[in-house]
Amino acid sequence: MSREIDTKVIGCFSYKSKKEVTCDGDACIISGSEKSMRDYLLSMSNEAHDKSIIKKTRFGEIIQGLKRGGAYAFDEESYNRFYPLANRVGYNLKEEEFTPTETGRHFVVIRS
Repeated sequence: MSREIDTKVIGCFSYKSKKEVTCDGDACIISGSEKSMRDYLLSMSNEAHDKSIIKKTRFGEIIQGLKRGGAYAFDEESYNRFYPLANRVGYNLKEEEFTPTETGRHFVVIRS
């Protein structure tokens, strides 16, 4: 994988500790922006929002996580950044249609 692709920012993730990342089910949430992550956290609970740290995540970090068996839940913005790059390195992902849900959240989950 080229360093150029590896370092592309895909979006944000949040965590409370090294072992406690924000998930939807068993998949780590990747949002397209810090604001959208804050909105997701607020929709979960005020405690989740207040105690979480939000960081940018890069393509290479996500690929390494997938190789280690991780699962990622992408929102529309982050997925549209991720899937073309993933396809360049051997994945076979397609464009997804994101439709609003009752909660306003819609994620595409990718597993290794």
